[in-house]
Amino acid sequence: MNRRRLTQYLTFLLVLAGLYACASQGQPDGGPYDETPPKFVRANPEPGAINNKRKKISIEFDEYIKLEKASEKVIFSPPQQESPELKVNGHRVSVEYMDSLRPNTTYTIDFGDAIVDNNEGNPLGNFAYTFSTGPTIDTMEVSGTILNAQDLEPIKGIQVGLHQNLNDSAFTTLPFDRISRTDSRGHFVIRGIAPGSYRIYALMDGNQNYIFDSKTETIAYQDSLVIPSTTGAVRQDTIWHENDTLHYDTIYQVNYTRFLPDNLLLRAFKEENNLQYLVKSEREQTYRFSLYFNTKADTLPTVKGLDFDEKDAFIIENTERNDTIRYWIKDTTLCERDTLTLQLGYLATDTLGKLVPRTDTLRMVNKINRQRRLAMAEEARKEKEKERKKRAKKGDTLAVETKFLKISVDAPSSLDLNRNITLTFDEPLESIDTTAIHISQKVDTIWEERPFIFLADNVVPRKYQILADWQPGQEYRLNIDSLGFKGIYGLYTNKVENTLKVKTLEDYGTLYLNIVGAGPHAIVQLLNSTDAVVRQQPVSDKKTCDFYFLQPGTKYYIRLFNDDNNNGVWDTGNYADKIQPEEVFYFPKVWEMKANFEFEETWNIHALPLDKQKPDEIKKQKPEESKKIKDRNKERAKKLGRT
Repeated sequence: MNRRRLTQYLTFLLVLAGLYACASQGQPDGGPYDETPPKFVRANPEPGAINNKRKKISIEFDEYIKLEKASEKVIFSPPQQESPELKVNGHRVSVEYMDSLRPNTTYTIDFGDAIVDNNEGNPLGNFAYTFSTGPTIDTMEVSGTILNAQDLEPIKGIQVGLHQNLNDSAFTTLPFDRISRTDSRGHFVIRGIAPGSYRIYALMDGNQNYIFDSKTETIAYQDSLVIPSTTGAVRQDTIWHENDTLHYDTIYQVNYTRFLPDNLLLRAFKEENNLQYLVKSEREQTYRFSLYFNTKADTLPTVKGLDFDEKDAFIIENTERNDTIRYWIKDTTLCERDTLTLQLGYLATDTLGKLVPRTDTLRMVNKINRQRRLAMAEEARKEKEKERKKRAKKGDTLAVETKFLKISVDAPSSLDLNRNITLTFDEPLESIDTTAIHISQKVDTIWEERPFIFLADNVVPRKYQILADWQPGQEYRLNIDSLGFKGIYGLYTNKVENTLKVKTLEDYGTLYLNIVGAGPHAIVQLLNSTDAVVRQQPVSDKKTCDFYFLQPGTKYYIRLFNDDNNNGVWDTGNYADKIQPEEVFYFPKVWEMKANFEFEETWNIHALPLDKQKPDEIKKQKPEESKKIKDRNKERAKKLGRT
């Protein structure tokens, strides 16, 4: 190779090496991400158009878009009986109204943050389009929050509407004039309102007619009128240093129009369903059947046997509300019959809403017929006989198997001071021999018998309590002799032996509450981390409420309700009678109990607005994150080693 060619070859290698070195510094990353949301370009008709008669609307943006969760986020106000047709095509959103347009009405399409760009999902955010069929555009707004009245949970997706007709009947006969829907925080904004006076309601509209016409629908209403207004206001905005979220560059003031009221709070509830009817009947076991009613009743139904004698045929277990009733069949010969036919008499609601006598004929059919039951029993007998012979060949001596009535004993080895021993049986009892029960206390090394009280539980059927003067730190023994309890089907219980030790006072924490602002009949509920009631007790005349024997290491929460009718339970509202649900308040704090520790707190139940009271940890309706511009270029710059 001559010198000239060699020089050219070496130059080529050097250039190639240089190119490779440059290329190997980093892989191409595709360039910066698009962090710009779609921008509105134009609409036909123009935003804010007046005297518009067109039912088709086209809204154009500067890039390809899509709608996210349009059925949840896009709100048409006033509400439409037939939903408008909503389509996305490239850069455009098209809307076609199916209903006739009302004269002299402002129409608002509130997209919220549903409009996002097609590639990165950057939201436009709080975009609303408005036009009017009359000569003016209504621009007023009202906003607020909807909470569940019973537990102050934010309610997502409930309709919130205004009626310009101030009659109470408007809510039950007319659709809303203006409407919105709550987000995951229970927050709503109603836009496009004309000056005037309104009534405001919330409605979980089951049949989408914008009218409260069913007691199955959750509702809320405000007793006072809503009068929209505006005022001048100032807010502070901040300019941050570029690529620095810790240091700001400038704080400046922005003048804006504040729409009032902006803190409306409605407590939503379901009315008690007083329509009374039989939901179902079933014979879930050979020896019992049950009746289920949809609501409480003042009296039990009557049962007349059509193919058997009903007199003294049952042991009846009913709930306090008489909505679930269980019939235990006492006669075993009746139990073996495949079908029992009976006549049921009860009160039911007629088409006029009045309780009238009703008679039904019911056939209570065994789930497994007699032939199959006998076959199953024979199979079980043969299996036992086979096992007996198998063990006999090995020389095992088999004791005669005795079948006992099942008893569940709740007597933990470490007994809480505020607890008692409980006994629960699988079937009703025919006889109880309390002399078979023995409670003994260990004194030095000697077990000494102690007196006790044996009581039936007044709520749970077939459950009994053994009450004694339990002394802190002392050891006790429970003995129940065999044959102490006899069930209605002839079985006796086996013997029971349990040893337990009562906890000491130092094993617990205590909470003392001083209540400010509660009604004359307030009840405080102690809650666990699932918002379930652990204990409850009334507020004293001195406005105090104390909880003893609290478990250490356990988190507790506090709820209070004003028991206006003093019946011991929270009561819902009634729209026709203009009764709001009983007020509920949460202490916005959690207590993690410590052993041998006392907490004392003063709680003003009105210190915070209702929507700020319930601790986030026990809210079941968690707020969704607001959709924001994806800040992905900062992460990209870090990966590339740039600042």
